[in-house]
Amino acid sequence: MAMDAVEAPVPPLQNSHSSQSRHFYLAVDRLQFKMETLKDLLGLVGRRPRLPIVVCCSTRDELDSVCSTFSSLPFISLSVLYSDLAEAERALILEKFQQVTARWNQVYHVGTENEDEDGKDEQRSHMIVVTDACLPVLASGESPVSGHLLINYELPTKKETYMRRMATCLAADGVVINMVVGGEVVTLKSIEESSGIGIQEMPMQILDIL
Repeated sequence: MAMDAVEAPVPPLQNSHSSQSRHFYLAVDRLQFKMETLKDLLGLVGRRPRLPIVVCCSTRDELDSVCSTFSSLPFISLSVLYSDLAEAERALILEKFQQVTARWNQVYHVGTENEDEDGKDEQRSHMIVVTDACLPVLASGESPVSGHLLINYELPTKKETYMRRMATCLAADGVVINMVVGGEVVTLKSIEESSGIGIQEMPMQILDIL
């Protein structure tokens, strides 16, 4: 994976959610390498059995690109939340992913696991790709999806959007990886300073922190 050295100050954390979660950045040399870098990243983390992953995009075009690139990966089950999705289908996707996170918690937090009832498919990681416009709406009664890994494929430009992604997509003890290209380093530092969240460089041995 192509990464640049970026100096990122680590201010004290200010809220319980971010104090338990861990935030990292993955610097990409050039924009044209971004999808390939995501492919490398998912090639590592996506092989962790049952890992609940959320990939956040800012635009529908990028969401479509991510989905077309990764829809056929054999070790990841992929779902998409987009604006013209039928309400019943959206509810089903959210419910299934919440079942995935519950199963992850049972195996990796409680330490119990039933025999695999549904075959090899249940050993795959599960990934939701979503734009900011389609994040779970907590105010309307939807539950957060609480993924263990949140990948900000497109870094939000505002702290409020970053925090909303966390609130709706990330488990309290989850991991955030921000993909950063070029001038986005300034945006990353601004989010870091305004939110009080420390964002460090992603370690090469990423599986050790998942």
